[in-house]
Amino acid sequence: PTAGTVKLYGEDITAMADKALLDTRRRKVSMVFQHFGLLPHRKVIDNIAFGLEVRGENKGKRRNRAQEMVDLVGLTGYENNYPDQLSGGMQQRVGLARALAADPDILMFDEPFSALDPLIRRDMQNEVIRLHHEMGKTMVFITHDLAEALKLGDRILIMRDGAMVQVGTGDELVGAPADDYVREFVSDVPRSRVLTLKWIMREQRPGDALDGPEMAPDTVIRDAVDPVLAADKPIKVVSDGKLVGMVGRSEILAVIGKVDEGGRADEGGA
Repeated sequence: PTAGTVKLYGEDITAMADKALLDTRRRKVSMVFQHFGLLPHRKVIDNIAFGLEVRGENKGKRRNRAQEMVDLVGLTGYENNYPDQLSGGMQQRVGLARALAADPDILMFDEPFSALDPLIRRDMQNEVIRLHHEMGKTMVFITHDLAEALKLGDRILIMRDGAMVQVGTGDELVGAPADDYVREFVSDVPRSRVLTLKWIMREQRPGDALDGPEMAPDTVIRDAVDPVLAADKPIKVVSDGKLVGMVGRSEILAVIGKVDEGGRADEGGA
């Protein structure tokens, strides 16, 4: 690094001795690469087990672990295939299984789906979400596709020229951009699919009906459209049993009445 530090569990990685750094790479962090990075002369199961082999695990243990990962990522039956016998999406599943096999604390994704067609890309995004929920791993995902970042990220960091511009949840970036760069970056995002009721709710007014639908502040706006229009009454926004705001037809229509078509930025990264 030309500047700064990188800390993992409070320890500065940039100051680690070679042995400690090697152990961190082998046991605590795994990588999923943009262009798969599979060894063409190794079968699927041997590619998945490669990191365990480098780590010195015995053959029986690493084969069993690799088979578990094969099943986990949906490649059962393809264990003995070679990479060139698989589609791009299947090859990336092998890369994902290889990263998970070492049971790391952190998975690093380097634009892993940019080489895939849109349908396979969406399938792999859903696969990452599923695995994150099932395994609870910390995942750092690099992408230039804002829609992908919004779909996958619990927190999103937007960078420009190597510097941090804004970090927050997807709705925070869209609802309260830090500057004109972020505002332009998120300008084509379908707001009703990202913003939540907390961004459009208003205070209770005299005469507001209080027998309308009840929703939480973190409800995505598009999920509230049908209940509001069907009930013809404002939504009660309730948090921890307390009324914190109201959302009526005018607030809903102010969002969905705007041009609401998705897009992507061509510059920067998220």
